[in-house]
Amino acid sequence: MPDTPKPGVPDLGAVDGPLLIEALRRAARDLRRAPGFAVIFAGVYVLGGWFMAWITYVTGQSYWLVFAAVGFPMIGPFAAVGFYDISRRIEQGRPLDWMQIFSVVLRQSKRQLPSISAIIIVMFLFWFFLAHMIFALFLGLSTMTNVSSSLDVYLSANGLAMLAVGTLVGAGFSTLLYMITVLSLPMLLDREIDFVTAMITSFQYVARHPVTMLAWAIFIAALTLVSMLPGFLGLFISLPLLGHATWHLYDMLAYGPQRGRPSA
Repeated sequence: MPDTPKPGVPDLGAVDGPLLIEALRRAARDLRRAPGFAVIFAGVYVLGGWFMAWITYVTGQSYWLVFAAVGFPMIGPFAAVGFYDISRRIEQGRPLDWMQIFSVVLRQSKRQLPSISAIIIVMFLFWFFLAHMIFALFLGLSTMTNVSSSLDVYLSANGLAMLAVGTLVGAGFSTLLYMITVLSLPMLLDREIDFVTAMITSFQYVARHPVTMLAWAIFIAALTLVSMLPGFLGLFISLPLLGHATWHLYDMLAYGPQRGRPSA
């Protein structure tokens, strides 16, 4: 079955707790069905995490690891696009063609995915710039002789204030990014619409269902953070699971909970 994007914004249904659980059940099914893709896609982000940790270690600037840990989940949607396509193919009973799945973003180059991806990159880079400003504001004049081997600088009054402000600002960036991408990315893969309309639709949907959708955001953030703690290795499970679940959540909201095969 060829990819034939449907025109216009879908009529999204209501979301509740059981729907989120069903999305996770279907995601677990897809993960069991295609574990090899999980290793490949998530492996890119595990290697990226190791690289950031290594750069932090060799430069002695450990504060960058703090900001990177907050900002790292902001680029997760890139890997998720591949998982969306895998779940879509499984739903449609189509073969899991490696070349087509790996080139899913490239094949979307004439559509809207590159535009929204550029926005995500800009937001991520702006967060790093702002994080550097926050660090300079609170700890710019602090003694940094032991910053690579001790957490004492972060336990000072200025250090705790920096962590508090940085966490709040990072949470604000992550929440905004979540609101504009949680439904827009899978929607752009499925529908023929412009990326601005997709982002507005996603933002408005989260705003209309704040309790359930923000609870979903907290779950995503918590699972991602826990997954990063054991040397980023947990991302091998959490990234595929959340990527598949996001597709199924969108799919059920757009086409009804009965869409697809029953969960295994």
